[in-house]
Amino acid sequence: MSLVSTGELVAAAADRGCAVGAFNVITLEHAEAIVAAATESGRSLVLQLSENAIAYHRCATPITRAVHALAEDSPVPLAVHLDHLTDPDLVTAAVSGPLRPLVGSLMYDAGALPYADNVARTRDVVSAGHESGLWVEAELGFIGGKDGVSQSAHAHGVRTDPDEAADFVAATGVDALAVAVGSSHAMTQRTARLDHDLIARLAGRVPVPLVLHGSSGVPEDELREAVSAGIRKVNVGTALNVALTGSLRASLAADPAVTDPRRYLAPARTAMRDAVRAVVDLLG
Repeated sequence: MSLVSTGELVAAAADRGCAVGAFNVITLEHAEAIVAAATESGRSLVLQLSENAIAYHRCATPITRAVHALAEDSPVPLAVHLDHLTDPDLVTAAVSGPLRPLVGSLMYDAGALPYADNVARTRDVVSAGHESGLWVEAELGFIGGKDGVSQSAHAHGVRTDPDEAADFVAATGVDALAVAVGSSHAMTQRTARLDHDLIARLAGRVPVPLVLHGSSGVPEDELREAVSAGIRKVNVGTALNVALTGSLRASLAADPAVTDPRRYLAPARTAMRDAVRAVVDLLG
């Protein structure tokens, strides 16, 4: 099955008034679980590699090739995306280097910079990305759980302002916008409360799809309402890690003498598949 771009999947979701699920990959088991969930459900998904995950592997190309190969062999169309890029060298590798044949999109993260710097750097990445055929996502506002901003720290300038978002999109030409509306990265409990009125106002002002980061901490009803309000790409990472580590702990506790990693990684992979399926089923 041919790979598709993230942009294609998001556009198709927008046409249906729903959202596409985008899931973070750290290990090969993560990627296999995501592909298994997509295959079982018949739903196209996005496999995402963050800059942090690439740093964990110490080299971008091998893990990206592996994810690309798994997606390419899937019976349902899947997309491969690079998430939260800040390193200029990694951006260059994605736009015109060895990663370019392996990915169809990237998210450039200059959200921690002053607004003018965010605009300038994002505009440059968008221009270069579009020249090479990449779909580019960016962030405006600070999403909790990163850069010292907690989930509850919604001070001025943290949540995304609709007027500023419209100006940002016009100035940068970005294809999608990750917005700060109350979610937080790295939440292990689903206790986030989103500003659905803000999401609707953003959707009304911004002419590109909206992306929700930190969706693992969002309860089901909140997530459904966010999609109804205008979210078109839903990023999930921590939920897979919770499933993975929970399964590993149970397997190792049940058999302290086990040494073959396949004995505990296989059920952990299944647990992650189930976590992905739960989100896919929720998104409809």
